[in-house]
Amino acid sequence: MTDDTEWVTPVQDPLATQTEPWLTDKVAIVAGGGLSGPEGGVGFAMAWLYARNGAKVAILDNDPRAAERTVKALRETGAVAEPYIVDLTNDAAVATVVDAVYERFGRIDVVADSIGGAGIEGIFETSIEAWDFAMELNLKSAWYLLRHAQKHMTEGGAAVLISSGAAEGRGPGLPYSIAKAALEKLAQGAAGTLAPRRIRVNAVRVGMIWGAFAAKGMTEEQREIRRQNVAMQVEGNNWDIASAALFLTTDASRWVTGQVLAVDGGGFAMRFAGAAGQKKE
Repeated sequence: MTDDTEWVTPVQDPLATQTEPWLTDKVAIVAGGGLSGPEGGVGFAMAWLYARNGAKVAILDNDPRAAERTVKALRETGAVAEPYIVDLTNDAAVATVVDAVYERFGRIDVVADSIGGAGIEGIFETSIEAWDFAMELNLKSAWYLLRHAQKHMTEGGAAVLISSGAAEGRGPGLPYSIAKAALEKLAQGAAGTLAPRRIRVNAVRVGMIWGAFAAKGMTEEQREIRRQNVAMQVEGNNWDIASAALFLTTDASRWVTGQVLAVDGGGFAMRFAGAAGQKKE
């Protein structure tokens, strides 16, 4: 027996019919969005993709020249962008700048935090001051931003925090690694807290990419060795991370929250060296 029922093609959902840019008329805050080197950083790449998708972009950075470079680049494409110079490790300063963004644009839909660095001394060699700064820079700055921005965020808004593959490493212990692991827990905790308001929070765990951060202290020889240690044998870059962040802060991921997405080319390469119990040839 043949079923000749005429079905309406089931493509009525907005995810199936979306044609406009994902963030038209929305407002995105990008912390660390300044252009600070010729390779660019993850923050700059996120700001660029948000603007390309129709968002008005607030660039938060502690470097005035870097922030202005990004704003100039975005405005040249016709985007609306404003620089905000702020020390993101200062809670009061973050509160003030978030209020200024809200006053300027009247809404906040997307929060993207790419702040990080420092804390690469061993956990028993580092000073108390250096430990505290690593926590301020890699963890508390994101908390400051989220705690103030969420007050103004619209229903359906989203935030993304940039973590690192170092968060899952077993050691040797670094304040940076510990702070990034805590950052991932912050994303999960914030997601559960804000879920009743339909505000989503996720994190991107960054693999061995090449960008301004890596270029500061790595030779070409070291870069090649690192590439060979990626499972896909391909080096990632800022755009790989930014495109994942874009996905996590648009309605394309409307049912994804509290997750840590590893963007790392498959992680470290596994070289087959035999298996336990394997018969010797």
